[in-house]
Amino acid sequence: MKKLDILTPIGVVVGFLFIAFAIITNAGVTGFSSFIDIPSFLVVIGGLVGAMLVSFSIKELKQLGKVMKESFRNEDYDLPRLIATFVTLSEKARREGLLALEAEVEAVEDPFIKKGVLLAVDGIEPDVIVDIMNAEILALEERHRKNKSLLDKAGEYAPAWGMIGTLIGLVLMLKSLNDPSTLGPNMAIALLTTLYGTLLANLVFLPMASKLAMKTEKEVFMKQIVIEGVVGVQSGQNPKILEEKLRVFLSNEELQKHAEREQEEASFDEA
Repeated sequence: MKKLDILTPIGVVVGFLFIAFAIITNAGVTGFSSFIDIPSFLVVIGGLVGAMLVSFSIKELKQLGKVMKESFRNEDYDLPRLIATFVTLSEKARREGLLALEAEVEAVEDPFIKKGVLLAVDGIEPDVIVDIMNAEILALEERHRKNKSLLDKAGEYAPAWGMIGTLIGLVLMLKSLNDPSTLGPNMAIALLTTLYGTLLANLVFLPMASKLAMKTEKEVFMKQIVIEGVVGVQSGQNPKILEEKLRVFLSNEELQKHAEREQEEASFDEA
């Protein structure tokens, strides 16, 4: 189930707030306006947009909003419950046969689990099932890699365009050397483009790209558990053995929570 990943907006807001606090502490509220320069910001954004248009197709760029939105969402994987699902399917398959799972799997929401179980019901060889499901994982990783590359490139281009803006500002500054009073303010404005580009890269684009990479790793890890579960069910493994085999994928914390849940369920049944 997907839910809001509150850490992403909190991280971005906290980062900008601390930077703003540091500026105000040293320069005061009135001095904060010195860090706001619309032309410098337009150089970074305009150059970034232009570079992205050259690097990607319109179809790919349309995914940017959706990709950034994904970094604000988190998939809640309940691995102990996933393992329990396969133990239940294994028990039913051993008791009533694989064909009985066709009706059972209709209640499963995850399409990857459903696909694997239906392949097993159809009598597909285990090696073929593994190949098919691994191919789907590879396709998923490739899709996610392409989507992540949008943020990676944005994080790569933003500081570069900040530096280009600084060079533009330096050229303009050097042209006004005959007026020494303008050198300080012009230098400050020239450096703002580097500040804007670096902030966008290191507080927005690259952290979001890292978040998406972690989400992909979690999803692939979950799907690997599903493959092991499907093969175990199809081969008729003892449910207890299958459970022990799948539990190796759980962390110590998840194992502890799973044990506590089993204890609570046992206490409820006794009551």
